[in-house]
Amino acid sequence: MSRSFVKDADESVGERLPDIPLSEHPNYVTPRGLAQLRARLVALRDRRDALRAAADTLPQQRELADVERELRWLNTRVGSAIEIEPAQQPRDRVAFGALVTVDSEEGEARYRIVGEDEADVEHGLVSYVSPLAAALLGSRMGDEVTWQRPAGDLAVEIVAIEYPKDD
Repeated sequence: MSRSFVKDADESVGERLPDIPLSEHPNYVTPRGLAQLRARLVALRDRRDALRAAADTLPQQRELADVERELRWLNTRVGSAIEIEPAQQPRDRVAFGALVTVDSEEGEARYRIVGEDEADVEHGLVSYVSPLAAALLGSRMGDEVTWQRPAGDLAVEIVAIEYPKDD
């Protein structure tokens, strides 16, 4: 086999990893979401600096490449963030930052509509580009909307809309 098709284990260490793909959607964030991104950026910079000071083993050098890749992504996300203040959203309908209580045949549930990087479905935080948010955005108290899910459509009624102050 030709040497041009072989890569030694240590050749890839100094290479720059390809960038993490960025979303095509505007980077809307709540104040809390922006604070989380910034805190993550600071922690990752600290980790990078520690790795640079001690990156003498192959696993450390690989981790450094991973950290630098994530730092490029985070810098872009923080730089492109469009902060939406929930206190300035309309109180009579669902908009970005809303904490929405819905009722359906599956029972009552609460979801907060947040930015893509802040989304955490297990904690009721859904991205504003998710199918659930798409169904809820613009609706008012008492409206019934259809949530198009992979498990099948679900009719949900909006029973409460709040705009909590971010901590």
